[in-house]
Amino acid sequence: MAMEITAAGPADADAVAELHTSSWRTAYATLFPVHYLNGPLLAERRQVWRSRLADPVPGAALFLAVEAGELLGFVYLEPRPGGRVLLDNLHARPGATGRGLGGLLLGHALAWSAEAHPGKDVYLEVLQGNTRAVAFYERHGGRRTAARVCHFDQGFELPEFEYTWPAAEPGQSARS
Repeated sequence: MAMEITAAGPADADAVAELHTSSWRTAYATLFPVHYLNGPLLAERRQVWRSRLADPVPGAALFLAVEAGELLGFVYLEPRPGGRVLLDNLHARPGATGRGLGGLLLGHALAWSAEAHPGKDVYLEVLQGNTRAVAFYERHGGRRTAARVCHFDQGFELPEFEYTWPAAEPGQSARS
């Protein structure tokens, strides 16, 4: 069976939260405090995704990569004040990386944003210590547009980069 990318609905919230938690526990194992990763992270992610899917932000979208009924990855985008679109989450299931899943989700997200929010840049924030993700975004045409410190509500802070995919000019592809 081939991989499909589909729009998510409220019934997908718990599966997305579980994948999100697993992804953070793997990717951020050396970056986030251990007590946070091993603490109430899953419950927190469930609350976030149940809320986002039950009462979606107008113009936001969550897309799932599914193969043989298994959630392999997801990407979430949300329009922000100031006229840009935040790619707030792009996650692949640990163990399912390295097969083009991230590139497929990113390409889908950029194409969707170009159609749903024409003329709007897409940007994301990535922790500087997440070197695998930084390299991925640079390989896929992201332009580093800022560096700052991310302040987490849980009481810690980490340096991050911002990457931007400028809106395509009329007649150009949404992907760089």
